[in-house]
Amino acid sequence: MKKILYTVILCMVSVLAMAQGKGGGPIVVDLWPEGAPNSNGLTGEEYVTPTGRVKNVTNPTLTIYPAQNGNGTTVIQCPGGGYVHLAIDHEGHDMAQWYNRQGITFVVLKYRMPNGNIEVALSDALQAIKMVREHHKEWNVDPKKVGIAGCSAGGNLASMAATHYTSAEDRADFQILFYAITTQDEQMKKEMYGDEQTEEKMDKYNNVKKVTKNTPPAFIMCSADDKRVACENSIDYFKALKDNGVMASLHIYPTGGHGWGFRDSFTYKEEWTQELERWLTEYFVLQRQQISINEM
Repeated sequence: MKKILYTVILCMVSVLAMAQGKGGGPIVVDLWPEGAPNSNGLTGEEYVTPTGRVKNVTNPTLTIYPAQNGNGTTVIQCPGGGYVHLAIDHEGHDMAQWYNRQGITFVVLKYRMPNGNIEVALSDALQAIKMVREHHKEWNVDPKKVGIAGCSAGGNLASMAATHYTSAEDRADFQILFYAITTQDEQMKKEMYGDEQTEEKMDKYNNVKKVTKNTPPAFIMCSADDKRVACENSIDYFKALKDNGVMASLHIYPTGGHGWGFRDSFTYKEEWTQELERWLTEYFVLQRQQISINEM
């Protein structure tokens, strides 16, 4: 009975997706139609703070912005917020039109806070990647061009998904990191691990240490004067990728601090958007060239 119900729900989601996608509007779908496999213990209603931060997410969703003349690429965005809320506008929805203009389908992941169980947020990120691939026909995207991106704590989650994937279905094809926390963060230990802040557990989720030759290629950016998340996080992650032979691009801007996202107030917005646009284009060209070489 459960399988039948799940199939019906997926069909309904697919029909809704196609209907909304043709109209050019965003598609909103539940991340776990049958219910999530784990819990962070949070209950009650989700709400938005006066500053636009989303708190107490108990029903994670994907908001899909289809590209009208898409090239097949999808970027799944994880907003930041220190794992206590989601800065879902300037580190999420506000980026949609920019990506769409490049033919890229943009997806905002409204994920659950760890509340001491980091596996909750990680499972949401991996499920998002898997769901995009499952619906690639309805959403008119290429299942081999699915990337994950994130800002700050969302960058931590994106790099965690890139280094802790469980199969080909939930492995991202590339990653984009904005001033990401890639190792450990003293201010977030409680949110990530609760009272179980053991060395073993923290080592397990140190993303720098989990980089392998199979980690997805990365575009990484940060500000040299970021006092919230030191740019050494980005540098160390870049070095780990380089040491493992993974293609990566690192961009450190002299000023800007933390949390700029898609804000126009960031002095180097024009630079990072141009550099990321070029990287996204060149990455798939280089990837195809590498495949051709390997097939020779």
